[in-house]
Amino acid sequence: MDIVIITTLVCFVAAVVGLWGVFNKAGEAGWKVLIPLYNLYVWVKIVHKPLWWIVFLLIPYINIFMVMLLLVELLKGFDRDTIGSQVLCILFPFVYLPILGFGKATYTDPTKRAILKKSGAREWTEAIIFAVIAATLIRTFFFEAYTIPTSSMEKSMLVGDFLFVDKVAYGSRVPMTPLAIPFTHHTMPLTKSTKSYLGWPSLPYYRYPGFAVIERNDVVVFNYPDGDTVALNQQNQSYYQLVRHYGRDAVWKNEFRNPQTGAFEKEYFGRVVARPIDKRENYIKRCVALPGDVMEIKDMQLYIDGEKAFNPEGLQFQYIVRTTTPLNKKFFHKHRILITDVIQIPNSLTYIVPLTSKLIPIVENMNNIDTMALLTTSGWDADVFPHSQAYPWNRDNYGPLTIPKKGATVSIDTASIVLYDRIIRIYEGNEMKIEGGKIFINGKESDSYTFKQDYYFMMGDNRHNSADSRMWGFVPFDHIVGKAAFVWLSLDPDRDWFDGKIRWKRMFRGIN
Repeated sequence: MDIVIITTLVCFVAAVVGLWGVFNKAGEAGWKVLIPLYNLYVWVKIVHKPLWWIVFLLIPYINIFMVMLLLVELLKGFDRDTIGSQVLCILFPFVYLPILGFGKATYTDPTKRAILKKSGAREWTEAIIFAVIAATLIRTFFFEAYTIPTSSMEKSMLVGDFLFVDKVAYGSRVPMTPLAIPFTHHTMPLTKSTKSYLGWPSLPYYRYPGFAVIERNDVVVFNYPDGDTVALNQQNQSYYQLVRHYGRDAVWKNEFRNPQTGAFEKEYFGRVVARPIDKRENYIKRCVALPGDVMEIKDMQLYIDGEKAFNPEGLQFQYIVRTTTPLNKKFFHKHRILITDVIQIPNSLTYIVPLTSKLIPIVENMNNIDTMALLTTSGWDADVFPHSQAYPWNRDNYGPLTIPKKGATVSIDTASIVLYDRIIRIYEGNEMKIEGGKIFINGKESDSYTFKQDYYFMMGDNRHNSADSRMWGFVPFDHIVGKAAFVWLSLDPDRDWFDGKIRWKRMFRGIN
């Protein structure tokens, strides 16, 4: 059995055993702690709280706060009223409860104890501490709030959508960098590049069992695979793409020669840093291909195992639209087109506009439309994974490509190794080098490789404006954060508060 599972079970059993002893000292039979639901009734009864507390103990996520309150109430019976005792019991009940249950401490019925008077400062301090602890536990293991920052998922997900990510669905990850400022991701608030976490100590990757598996077309949040290395002044771009464009020396020296002016641009890239998996940027995309699938894009249509794949309702592509009169904001607002996604060719009435299949006939029939044509891509695009002319693909014509699956073995040679280089070296931690046309993995000559985990292919529904797996390749399973659950708030960045800022129809809407 995995060490993490063993540790979790030991901690759970220790907490239950400790509570058994506490029940005995409080005048209730210890075995009652083993009976589901009834044990909650007994616990509430011991601390003399109203029975309606049990209702909140049964509501997911709220029950975390309620258990914390019950622990605090138990401590009062043992004269453990300090904030330090309460925090230790909440964080380490598997240690603290056995000490209370089987140590020398005696339990006094709450009705027979003098009422402890707390200052206003202490009450606020306790409330803040408990809220931070509970919210951190929920954010780490259950669900997390997330904001859609870019238009890569338009029209399925809109810029300004605030959503909750279900971390339990695919299994919650144990934090790999456990020491961090609460409610931050990788950067301290009000700073551009100050780390909000400590790289040591670190924990090995582990994921608790989930209630579901990733299915094709799920909308998934994951840690950006290319985000293991970041140029801090250009965090919106892949470090590896910057190296391909400017050269590694330029990026690390933090300067490059501007081709227009010929001058050296200083501090353009910023300091280069490494980030652990769980502190890499969060991305949200649609999982279009699963481990073992053969995916291919032909003339913008996605195929899986040779069959046409599902096209989301919000799927959109860019069109070249020529007009006789200028397009204005009312046009974009009316058709829910993000203004920042529209490109106007300078000194012309030509626009590049993202359109869904539903919008195409509407725009075509407008009086001021001269011509309209789909913007297509041809030839090899060096920015497209695997960035090799041996695979002359682009965003609209891509593959065929087999998605790596745990336990599957592939043949490798100096041509195909570009597909699996990052998997072998970065994601699965092997040492690899190529010498004399031969591939050596961990010092042994190899002509095949067996994958240690599953991988996925993610794409945005805004297919012509999405940095996705077509640009940086596969998403490892250990990078998966969770499943996008529902939108709880949506704000239109193109409108003000008195002109439809809140998208009321999107609130509390499920994601599909």
